[in-house]
Amino acid sequence: MLEISETAQRGAAAVSDVELAAGADALWAIVGRAQGALLALFPEIDRREAWRADGAQDLPHWVSMRFGISAWKASRWVAAGDTLASLPRVSEALSSGALGLDKVVELTRFATPETESELIPWARERSSGAIRRRADLERRRERHEVVAAERDRFLRWGYSDDGTRFELEAELPADQGAIVAKALTRLSDAMPEHPDGDDPYPAEARRADALSMLCSGAIASDPDPDRATLVVHTRLETLLGEPGAPNAEIEDGPVIAPETARRLACDARLQVVVEGDAGNPLSLGRLTRTVSPAMVRALRQRDRGCRFPGCGRRRFTNAHHVEWWSRGGGTDLDNLVLLCGFHHRLVHEHGWRLSTHADGTVSWFRPNGERYGVGPAPPEAARLA
Repeated sequence: MLEISETAQRGAAAVSDVELAAGADALWAIVGRAQGALLALFPEIDRREAWRADGAQDLPHWVSMRFGISAWKASRWVAAGDTLASLPRVSEALSSGALGLDKVVELTRFATPETESELIPWARERSSGAIRRRADLERRRERHEVVAAERDRFLRWGYSDDGTRFELEAELPADQGAIVAKALTRLSDAMPEHPDGDDPYPAEARRADALSMLCSGAIASDPDPDRATLVVHTRLETLLGEPGAPNAEIEDGPVIAPETARRLACDARLQVVVEGDAGNPLSLGRLTRTVSPAMVRALRQRDRGCRFPGCGRRRFTNAHHVEWWSRGGGTDLDNLVLLCGFHHRLVHEHGWRLSTHADGTVSWFRPNGERYGVGPAPPEAARLA
C-alpha cells in the first residue's frame, strides 16, 4: 500500500485511483484510532470532573462546547466512551477503520461482550441509521428519559417583525409528534390539486395549509363562540373591494391584506368591526350574514362537498357568499356554495370567480376571465381549436 506521506509528497493527482483509495482508507483508520482514544479519555475526565473548570454542567455539556458538536451527539459519545472498555472487539473495529464512529456509537448502546463478535460483520453491512433503529428497539428507555421528554415539550408562536409571517416552533415527545405528523400528512395528501395542473406548492406548504385547516375546523366546532371568535377591524371600503382600500387588522394579531379580510368575512366564526376614517366603529357584528347551523346543514346536504369542479372535499369546508356579503349579497341558499379552504383562497386571494345558475350549476372563471372546465376538452371543442 502506498505510504500516506508519499501520497502527500507526490500529490493526489499523481497517484492511481487504487493508490488514492488506499490512502483514504489509511487515513480513515488513523481517524478511527484517534476517535477511539478520545472516547477512552471521557471516563477519566468525568471521574476527575475536569469539566467543571470550564463552566460546563456535566461532561456531555463540556464535550458539546469544547468540540462544537450537538448536545445529542455529545451525550452519545460520552455513553460510548463508558461502554467501549467492555467491548474490545468493537473498539478494535473502530481503531482499524472497519467501523466508523457513528456505527460504533450506536452499537455500544446494545452490544454485549457475548454478542459483539457477531454484531460487527452485521454492522458493516448496515447503515448507521439501521443500527440506530435496532438500538432504539433493543434498548429499554429509562423512566427519567420519558419524563424529561414530557416535561420539556413546548409549542411557541409569534409574528415576524413586519407582521407578514406567523412563526411556529414546537418540540414534542416522539409519540405525540408522530400523531401530529400523521394527521398533517393525511390532510395534505387529501388536499385538491391546483387547477392549472402542476401544483406550484411544495409539500411543506401543503402541510402548513393542512395545519390551518385543522385549526379552522376546531374553531368552527367550538361550543364557546365568544372565546373562539376571530375579530377583524376593517374599513368599509376594504370590505367593498374598492381600489386602494387600506389593509385590515386582526385583533391581537397582524395586519392582513384586503383580499384576506374579505375571505375571512365568509367564515362563520368571525366578528367584523367596520370603522370610519377616525377609527370609530360604524358597525359591529355579523348577525345579518351569519350562516345559521340549520342553513349550513341544508347547504352541506345540497352541495355534498366543495363545488369546485372535481374537488368534492367534504371536510373543512366554508359557506361562501357568491355575491359577497360585503357587496350586498344575501345570506340565503341561492347565494351560498360550499368551498374547501384551498378553493376559498383561490376566489379571494388569487382572483378566481364563480357564478351560479338557476339549475344549480356553478361556473368557474380563471383570473384572466377564461372559463374553467375540469378534465380534457370535449372532442367538439378540440376539433374547433
